[in-house]
Amino acid sequence: MDESLDRIERQVDVAASARQVWDLVRRPGWFVNDEEIADHRITPDGDTDIVHDPVHGAFRIRTEKLEPHGYAAFRWFGGDGESSTLVEFWIEERGAGGVTLRVVESGFTSLEVSEEARRPYVEEGAIGWEMVLSLAAAHVEASR
Repeated sequence: MDESLDRIERQVDVAASARQVWDLVRRPGWFVNDEEIADHRITPDGDTDIVHDPVHGAFRIRTEKLEPHGYAAFRWFGGDGESSTLVEFWIEERGAGGVTLRVVESGFTSLEVSEEARRPYVEEGAIGWEMVLSLAAAHVEASR
């Protein structure tokens, strides 16, 4: 098994405070976006939330842990409702001002797909995280 297919890690510097970035990052499913950060309709469903995106549809997400202004973790469930990846965010102060927002999505090898099918999923996800982090930085910086 190719271990590089289990984890995506990306980061972006944001010219804003940890509190400002936290206001975005703590929201379940904020990362399901295209072109701009938009609010989603969220429907509670037991210990998970159903995040409704007008473009991508509905996603089941469970908030695993929130540590204000520093760490947020969400479980992102696949279409079968059983398999999932863990999406973790860290907000870290930078010496030059602002913060670094880092994301790690892991657990792809636990998904019920072949390694061959997983490879493009992880590669496209890596590109997607770069886009989403860039959108997050622009969104937070514009709202300062």
